[in-house]
Amino acid sequence: MKHFKFSVSFMMVLALVLVFIGCSKPPEAEQKAAQAAMDAAVAAGADKYAAADLDAAKKLWEAAEAQVKEKKYKEAKQVYVDAKAGFEKAAGAVEAGKKAVADEATAALAAVEAAWKGTEEVAKKVEKKLKDKKEAWTADAKAFGENLKAAKEMIAADAVAAKAKAGELKGVIEKWEAAFKELAAAPDKAEGKKKAKK
Repeated sequence: MKHFKFSVSFMMVLALVLVFIGCSKPPEAEQKAAQAAMDAAVAAGADKYAAADLDAAKKLWEAAEAQVKEKKYKEAKQVYVDAKAGFEKAAGAVEAGKKAVADEATAALAAVEAAWKGTEEVAKKVEKKLKDKKEAWTADAKAFGENLKAAKEMIAADAVAAKAKAGELKGVIEKWEAAFKELAAAPDKAEGKKKAKK
């Protein structure tokens, strides 16, 4: 009987030691799974098209990494699982994000194209006053047309870059709108000479 009590006590202590040892290991499998999910999300383009979801998952990842450093393995294990789910969500949101950015880029380019037509109309009105700016206007007008066409073609492949290009084109429009406003406000030299003769 004494042996039996000793054996039971020994088995309980051994079981507790095994449980303690089992809980004290870093959650490597969960960490690797979360890392793989993060890599897949980034490769899918989540950094461009699902940045909010990716950032949330990265915060979970960082929290899990901090818990591992503090040897809080049980908590870290669950946070790695949550991070993995977050990275998978980000990867899944990429297609919707691409469509949204493509729609924004298309709308931005349409607005820029319409604004450019207005700028061209103003250019025709102040054409006589252009003189020393005529070459720059002609060069910018040609480049604008080429860049607009390139940006439209780029939407399918890289909507983020196309949207950025729309911003650049808007800057060209604003530059010429300001120049034309200045030219329109300046008195015409021919009119100035007529007034001087009177």
